[in-house]
Amino acid sequence: MMVMKLIGGEKMNKFVKNFFDRSIKYKLSFYFSLVILIPIVTISILGNLLYKNSITNQQNENIRQMVSQISNNIDFYIKDTENIINYLSEDPRILSFLGNNTNSSVIKKDIESMRVEETSKAINSFTTFHSEIAGIMIVKQDDTFVSDVMGRISRDALTKEKWYLDASKNPITMHLFSKPVGRNINNVFQYSADDVVSMSKAVVDKKTGKCIGVILIDMKLDIIKSVIEHVKPAKNGFVYIVDNNGEIVYSPVNKIVYRIKSEWTDNSSGEILIKRIKENDYKIIHGNSTYTGWKTVEVFPLNESLRVIDSLVYYSIIIAIITLIIAEILATFFTKSIVRPISKLKRLMKKTEEGNFNVFFNSKCDDEIGELGNAFNNMVREIKNLIMLVETEGKKKRKAEISILHAQIKPHFIYNTLDTIQWMAQEHDAQDIVDITYNLTNLLRIGLSAGEENIKISQEIKHVESYLLIQKIRYEDKLNYEINMQKEILNLSVIKLILQPIVENAIYHGIKEKRGSGHIKISGMIENEKICFIIHDNGIGIADEKLMKINEMLKGKTTSNDVIGYGIFNVNEKIKLTYGEEFGLEYHSIYGESTTVVLWHPIIKN
Repeated sequence: MMVMKLIGGEKMNKFVKNFFDRSIKYKLSFYFSLVILIPIVTISILGNLLYKNSITNQQNENIRQMVSQISNNIDFYIKDTENIINYLSEDPRILSFLGNNTNSSVIKKDIESMRVEETSKAINSFTTFHSEIAGIMIVKQDDTFVSDVMGRISRDALTKEKWYLDASKNPITMHLFSKPVGRNINNVFQYSADDVVSMSKAVVDKKTGKCIGVILIDMKLDIIKSVIEHVKPAKNGFVYIVDNNGEIVYSPVNKIVYRIKSEWTDNSSGEILIKRIKENDYKIIHGNSTYTGWKTVEVFPLNESLRVIDSLVYYSIIIAIITLIIAEILATFFTKSIVRPISKLKRLMKKTEEGNFNVFFNSKCDDEIGELGNAFNNMVREIKNLIMLVETEGKKKRKAEISILHAQIKPHFIYNTLDTIQWMAQEHDAQDIVDITYNLTNLLRIGLSAGEENIKISQEIKHVESYLLIQKIRYEDKLNYEINMQKEILNLSVIKLILQPIVENAIYHGIKEKRGSGHIKISGMIENEKICFIIHDNGIGIADEKLMKINEMLKGKTTSNDVIGYGIFNVNEKIKLTYGEEFGLEYHSIYGESTTVVLWHPIIKN
């Protein structure tokens, strides 16, 4: 093991030595590639991870809301049906029919017929206006009944049915039957037990407190189907309903539903589960109704939820590769512009080392490499003068002096000089690099200044303009900007670094995503005894729903900051925490056209 470590250490040392022995051109290209590659890879990975988490959390929240909405809608229809039963149980016509105690057979027959007719009218008054009701039946203790569409199949007593017995034994409770199978009841529409949900409740005589009959209502499952289809979760997703006995109340035609195990939905926390069914992963979430005891279960393929994320990863990789290729081309061009004069100077030094002093370095630039070339020319000139001086001396002395002069320009001098050139190559006077370095210096001078929380507005504008100049170099003609400030506010103080995050957000989320050139306008003025900054861009704008969420967060109505970046969130919070709730940010946007950010700041004099 120790031998292997030694061998590995030797290989590493050899690799490092070989790397540093390579040419400046190779090392510059490597360093540029590394500097470009690391940010691209880091931003891509972190961006994708953050976006994936954001999308996943948003999807999960939407699923929970959808399940809750479906459950609430079903509860609404069940409660409405229960209210109908309660109304019927209080209707005088129904009570008259259930409380029939006429002794005379002739009179009884006439009165019975009249009461049945009135009871039918009472039933029709509800079925006419409630299309979700499939049928209503009212059964007396003596097994006589009245119904709009339902009838007895056999002579077996209806009072012996489970729905009747359950209701009469517990008259206070509403009894819900998700699958009314095996009833001694038929109907004119011939609907089956799979087409309806039944509810029954006893009617109690207020004087005696005894059950005098039971009301039965069949509710169409079509109403539940319409509720579910109205909020379909996904292209290939589906929703089904399970009662408190584990029986399926409603389910679309889908083979997957019968492969879902009941224990997966036994927990009451509503946790989102990911299960593999038939070689595919599915998200499963359920919600429990406290009213009916039913479970609303939502299922949809996991690959559907990840499709957006996969597309983002794909385009991120493409953009990263294109960016890297362009950056490599620019880096190669930049490297050659530095290495070419260095290589020329190296060749001239080699010639002087060999004794040729009739060389001259001609530089087109007055940068550090040009200064080094002039120093080389002066050195060669001085050497030539010394040689001419030495020639007047004796041969022996002349050879010794020439040997000394040669020694001054031999390898030790040459390699030390190249090391100096390597260091100076980092400050090559390419104009675009000079501009970026200058503006970056301005950004860092303000951004990293310690102990200064407030700066003049003129400094803040200079900081923003430096950032815009850097971005303009990057985006070229795609980005233009305009800055208009009242002269009166330039010497006033503001919290530093409050405008740049807003401008950055406008570029990356507005202008960058649109076609054609983008324009940013920054204005500053005194309005309503406050400093007002307006940052306007003609980017793609913000959707209404997201815009509402952004302004709610900025006003402190929600603590979630996942709808905007941390930079905007921190600017708003810093202003509000320092000066109060009347200050901070406001967002206005027209989707597809523009976005305007208004920043309110108190007037602070120096």
